[in-house]
Amino acid sequence: MTEAHQIKLTILETSDIHGNVLPIQYATNHPIERGLAKIATLIKKEREKEQNLILIDNGDLLQGSPLSYFHARIDNQPRDPMVTILNHLKYDAAVPGNHEFNYGPEVLHKAVQESDFPWLSANILDKDRGEPSFGKPYLIKTLENGVRVGIIGLTTHYIPHWENPKHIEQFDFLDALEALRPWVSYVKKKEKVDVLFVSYHGGFERDLEDGNPSEPLNGENQGYQICQEFPEIDVLLTGHQHRRIAGKQINQTLIVQPGSQGLFIGKVSLTLEKHEDEWRIVEKKSELLSVETATPDPQVLHLIQPYETRTQSWLDQPIGMVIGDLTIRNPMDVWLKDHPFIEFINKVQMTYGKADISSTALFDHQSAGFSSHVTMRDIVSNYIYPNTLRVLRLTGQDIKDALERSASFFQTYTGGDIEINPTFTTPKPQHYNYDMWEGIDYLINISRPIGERIVSLSYKGKPITMDGEYEVVMNNYRAVGGGDYPMYVGKPVVRDILIDVSELIANYILEKGTIEATLNNNWKVIVD
Repeated sequence: MTEAHQIKLTILETSDIHGNVLPIQYATNHPIERGLAKIATLIKKEREKEQNLILIDNGDLLQGSPLSYFHARIDNQPRDPMVTILNHLKYDAAVPGNHEFNYGPEVLHKAVQESDFPWLSANILDKDRGEPSFGKPYLIKTLENGVRVGIIGLTTHYIPHWENPKHIEQFDFLDALEALRPWVSYVKKKEKVDVLFVSYHGGFERDLEDGNPSEPLNGENQGYQICQEFPEIDVLLTGHQHRRIAGKQINQTLIVQPGSQGLFIGKVSLTLEKHEDEWRIVEKKSELLSVETATPDPQVLHLIQPYETRTQSWLDQPIGMVIGDLTIRNPMDVWLKDHPFIEFINKVQMTYGKADISSTALFDHQSAGFSSHVTMRDIVSNYIYPNTLRVLRLTGQDIKDALERSASFFQTYTGGDIEINPTFTTPKPQHYNYDMWEGIDYLINISRPIGERIVSLSYKGKPITMDGEYEVVMNNYRAVGGGDYPMYVGKPVVRDILIDVSELIANYILEKGTIEATLNNNWKVIVD
């Protein structure tokens, strides 16, 4: 086989960057090995080595850090900082993730219009036109020797279960797998591609080795089924689950998933050979490239500096003071019994939701709580999602069912240390799906089987009645059943508070000037 009849193709994938550019932790500004500035160094090194290189972002790019929050909510006038960097790095395409919709359609469409590359999604349609909302469902790249590569974009269609309805009212989200079906056939037969890959902002619903379900088969993640039903897909780029996957195939399809926050970049290497008039893949492999030893790219640092300067100034704005202790030293202390910081967040939700009962979660196990002087940095570092609030009318049975779901966070206790249920840590950490409540009193006995752990439940000193009705405030993600809380789906909505919770927290502290840490010990975890 002569060299002229063989070519190599490299595909690089970023996914779930979540607004992280600089290698810092915004809560403290301490260094951390992550971010697009380091990823950029890896990309440029790969470009120097590889003649045929395709670069894709697989979604959840625009949301997730104080930098991206400040741009979207405080100063959206300049070009989007994440798009600015992707333009500089000459990305070939991007796929919208579920968090791209968090700031509303205006912010998203502005970012798309500012992009020098297309955004691909075959299953998100404009509701009025019935056509792909982002212009293109797929992209064709022609390499040397006329090799044609087809790239189909796809996004988890579970977005309406999480997102603020006003943010997505102009979109239709088709079942990702079913929407993919006609496009695979079209791109293979009509576009006559030699290589076909799908960039899917979604993950795997089954164990990669034995095919057994690894999570509820609700359609949120369909990667395993896609590989089973479409063996003609050569490569499936995935994300959403924040997993680190490489070096594996399902059926005949090579898969990769590069984690989150810019710790890794996914790399796919293909070798093609010419057989008569047909190019065939004769070798393919996937791997993850770590940013750990990479130096941040100087040009990216220069591009991001104006955005970063404004963000840092905003983060250091003083908001108010704390009397008492709202710090978090160990997340397990928060999960096992009522904690002043969680009580404070619930108190804010109850105030603006005008409800007597509230539930919230500790979103990140690295959250530090508030020190004696509170800044915007403290708020956005602890409340990391742009959630809004919703008040639902629930029955006592709904509340008990929700508490049982949260109580499954723990392994059944048989002695020794208390342990977290692996379903909340694998395949990705889901600590944010463990809710803690205010306005009711309850006990969780983790010595008992899952589903039978709520051994005491009362409201205003009286047992909650299973057919009674109660108004409960929670974030919009949970209110639509997100996190496997089906008892909330379709329940009457009493009111929506369409202001980011982080803004509500800031407003609450600004109004009071000084807040006090309180603890009423209304709940705890017990063992026999």
